[in-house]
Amino acid sequence: MKTPLLGRIALYVAATVLVLVSVFPFLYALATSFKTGASLFDSSLLPSSVSWRNYSSLFTLAEQPFGRHILNSVMVSIVVVTLSLFLGISAAYALGRITFKGRGLLLTAILGVSMFPQVAVLAGMFELIRFLGLYNKALGLVLPYMIFTLPFTVWVLTTFMKQLPKELEEAAIMDGCSPWRIIKDVFMPLLWPALVSTGLLAFIAAWNEFLFALTFVLDNNERTVPVSISLISGASKYEIPWGNIMAASVLVTLPLLALVLAFQKKIVSGLTAGAVKG
Repeated sequence: MKTPLLGRIALYVAATVLVLVSVFPFLYALATSFKTGASLFDSSLLPSSVSWRNYSSLFTLAEQPFGRHILNSVMVSIVVVTLSLFLGISAAYALGRITFKGRGLLLTAILGVSMFPQVAVLAGMFELIRFLGLYNKALGLVLPYMIFTLPFTVWVLTTFMKQLPKELEEAAIMDGCSPWRIIKDVFMPLLWPALVSTGLLAFIAAWNEFLFALTFVLDNNERTVPVSISLISGASKYEIPWGNIMAASVLVTLPLLALVLAFQKKIVSGLTAGAVKG
């Protein structure tokens, strides 16, 4: 049955409004990042003159080594994604392919960890970070970040792992494959959509995290970009450098946009696989 014309129009209007509401903040930040002086307060999205001064000044700020902070965020996010996927697929194999008592309860407990707010675990995690000697180090953020990236990684990969045919695993066992080789050579090629989806979500979570980065790292050279942006200040304490802040916001958003656009097909297939069973 065809969708009525009025219904299709309503759907297109709703989709258009949703896109505009979602994209407008980024477009406003992008336009403002090219403005200077009084033009910063101009409501027009198209700047009268384009200036790159806000971007260039980001890397010459005396109080914030912004380039170093970007490298810190890249390093931490990549390590978090790598460890989350490695541990996640290992745990997913055990939870999805091996039958043992309490498997469902264990999987629920893993997911339940992600439901705790950051503030609830902040004090305990602070003591653990100090005990391990990771305080004031960018790499020390990997451990607290994985508290929230690992549970949903395990949950999603376990769901996908359960859907893989048993015949593949049985054939690999008959050929003498070890469990790790079964994961690496048999299951991982089939799990690429799920790996890309969960890996990208873990990367975004680590890239955007603020509270742990603000609490566990005080050394200016070890900070990550969300904290760096929050600490950008003007010539005086009463001056807010909106141009620099908008330019920094655009710069830290571009890597996420590039990743989403590069892997959009894998992401869609990873999020929708298993939704329909034939």
